[in-house]
Amino acid sequence: MENAFGQPQSVVVLGGTSDIARAIVRKLCAARAETVVLAGRDPAGLAEAAREAEEYGATRTEVLTFDAEDPASAETTVAGAFERAGGPVDLVIVAVGALGDQSEFEDDPAEAVRMVTVNMTWPVAALTAVRTRLLAQGHGRILVLTSVAAVRVRRSMYLYAGAKAGLDRLCQGMSDSLVGTGVRLQLVRPGFVRTKMTSGQKEAPFTTGPNEVAEYVVRALSTDDPVVWSPPVLRYLFVVVRHLPAAIWRRVADL
Repeated sequence: MENAFGQPQSVVVLGGTSDIARAIVRKLCAARAETVVLAGRDPAGLAEAAREAEEYGATRTEVLTFDAEDPASAETTVAGAFERAGGPVDLVIVAVGALGDQSEFEDDPAEAVRMVTVNMTWPVAALTAVRTRLLAQGHGRILVLTSVAAVRVRRSMYLYAGAKAGLDRLCQGMSDSLVGTGVRLQLVRPGFVRTKMTSGQKEAPFTTGPNEVAEYVVRALSTDDPVVWSPPVLRYLFVVVRHLPAAIWRRVADL
């Protein structure tokens, strides 16, 4: 069970090869986490992430694979992850997502469906299963990685950001549904982060790295803040951004 500082002993990561999730896991293992279950698509990447968790202090790691393009796999993936944890799960990190270059596929209906499936539909299905299991055990925390791009969707990435916006809003409601249950959900809204997913893209103002995001997240685990902004200044910037007139937003959004 997590202690008063929000440090968990057992962690399940859905999207276990995510650079941000791996950075969070490193910090958690260095602090207190002993059991880490990593689920993702790439077996080699999962094995590497598991070795890394052990190097930082995990005493037990487990891995399993799933395909985020198949929402029907979400429930069995969550069941398998909890089974491999071998006991109560303190923290579930949902770090599933795909970005890509929208200019190359925005006219492809199949690709549009894939983006929505990976970035919203699969995570929603998984979160429903996670919520049920954590309620049954009476405690636990969920961290869901969305994006500041979800706050106001840009033309150049409306498929990714629109799907993340749907996930973000749903999680706000799910968080409210958990009040008083012993289970908490926190959203993580990073800005532009230097990761393999953003490799080759133009950096935005207030760009950070995975370790910086992880630092903000770990600090937030000791609080009841519903949203973790990375970096924190984006909380105030997006108060302004979300209220910009549409004509101005279209001019500045993709500078």
